[in-house]
Amino acid sequence: MSEIPDPAEWGRRLSTAVVMFHEAVGTRLGLSAADQRALALVTGEAPMTAGRLAQLTGLTPGAVTGLVDRLERAGHVRRSPDPADRRRVLVVPVRGRRADPGDAFAELGRDMAGFMAKYDEHELAVIADYVRNTIDVLERQTRRLGEGGSA
Repeated sequence: MSEIPDPAEWGRRLSTAVVMFHEAVGTRLGLSAADQRALALVTGEAPMTAGRLAQLTGLTPGAVTGLVDRLERAGHVRRSPDPADRRRVLVVPVRGRRADPGDAFAELGRDMAGFMAKYDEHELAVIADYVRNTIDVLERQTRRLGEGGSA
């Protein structure tokens, strides 16, 4: 069996690969990687308040306003009054204007399914646990940095 890589190096390589993939998808859509991922969040939970988007992304309210402005100018989302609280605004994806990254995510899904098929149920449970915990750590650290915590 091969040597287990240094966790910090593994994390850096994984992070870089994920960011670079999303930069490539964003470039295809004419969006930054951050804007493209925010659009995916809005589409997945639509409609969504700007506050919820800030919570999910770890961005400040001002940064989310700029992000929504960019997505709105590009025709991907629109702002709509929240019927439950007219002081709030909902961010809603524009129907028929879904960002189309081509087959990037479909091909990624096929590749991921192909290599994941080699793992048994126990190994998949360990991988799922690792991924869940990694997401928790990253979300916690994103919030900490967004709240002005030290880098």
